[in-house]
Amino acid sequence: MITFSPLPAHGLGGAGELPVPMIYAVIGASWALTVSFAVVAWAWREPRFDRETFKTPRPRNPILAVAGVVAVALVLGLLFTGPATDENRGLGAVYVVVWVGLVPLALIAGYVWRDLSPWRTLQALVGRVTKRPDGWCPYPGWLGYWPASIGLFAFAWLELASPHPASVRAVATWLVVYMSITVIGGVVFGPTWFDRADPFDVYSAMVAKASPLVRDGRWAPHNPLRTLPTIPVDRGLLAVIAVLLGSTAFDSFSGLRLWTSRDPGVGFTSAALFAFCVAAGTLFALAAISTGGVEREERAALPAAYAHALVPIAIGYVLAHYLTVLVGTGPEIVGLPDFEWFVGTHRPLLATVKVTLVVLGHITAVFAAHDRALAVLPRAHRLTGQLVMLLLMVGYTFVGLFLLLTT
Repeated sequence: MITFSPLPAHGLGGAGELPVPMIYAVIGASWALTVSFAVVAWAWREPRFDRETFKTPRPRNPILAVAGVVAVALVLGLLFTGPATDENRGLGAVYVVVWVGLVPLALIAGYVWRDLSPWRTLQALVGRVTKRPDGWCPYPGWLGYWPASIGLFAFAWLELASPHPASVRAVATWLVVYMSITVIGGVVFGPTWFDRADPFDVYSAMVAKASPLVRDGRWAPHNPLRTLPTIPVDRGLLAVIAVLLGSTAFDSFSGLRLWTSRDPGVGFTSAALFAFCVAAGTLFALAAISTGGVEREERAALPAAYAHALVPIAIGYVLAHYLTVLVGTGPEIVGLPDFEWFVGTHRPLLATVKVTLVVLGHITAVFAAHDRALAVLPRAHRLTGQLVMLLLMVGYTFVGLFLLLTT
């Protein structure tokens, strides 16, 4: 039986697991990022991925739709009928299989969350019965992605700042509230609600745009730099990605002795989590607008225009941060053999993979941001307008690896 305890499960080891000293890894990664930018700035002078067109997404897979309903029923059954302790497998299913497993699933299989979503299935059934397949009201445009960002922050708060993150009752209550809001929103506003407001649906859709294997629900190996710019831009897009980055960074930070040696309390912890998310988004927005040659309206639109470049960073850091728990605990939760032995005997390998994931995510982000800069900045400012963004990327890399390897 799995004994689930969120904070220990997220412990990914420290710098001692690396085959090279931690400081060398951090400095080397920062130099790799800088050199990558220098190379693309010299050799890549015209936008390549700004006007991609793709096929209409295929219809939902009915087999996966049924599987999604069954899976949710099983998780709810575990939470409401299983032991009220951290041995309840429902906790592992929520925190590990869903929250952590969503990223590799979307990278490998694309946007399958759309097929699996039981909320979309229920909305489709209600829409068919009521003859309102698109809901009763149009989705308010001013909301954008803000409901999804709030939902993601609420889940991050449950995991990282709530007083009892491993409480079966707390997780079950969170799920019931989430399910109620999502289903009601879907029935009222139609499928657009899931595209903009369902936190897990939005998260999966964004990660799927970085998949090199699947495009528009079809097997089609391709350069993910072509699909990243097709993430729909809307209000709150940067907030969604900032929550993913900030919450993961806070998770690492909360493992430092500076934090664990104290008892900060729920209020202070919640404020710190929020501050990390705000800082991640604010710094990126400031870096995006730090350019000359653009009018005020154009400058205000730059953070959203560049936002897709943050997705590879979020993917790399999330995968690196949760790699150990995904490899060690994930298989057992879904009924496969325990792989804790692999984690215990291959720590240097896993640490190296973590560093590689973070570096690859940042280098991909540099490429994506550079290509977008070539498309939206005046020719005279295409290079200088990216320098602050480069400094931010290096800073993200340095801080991210430091937190990852020292906790």
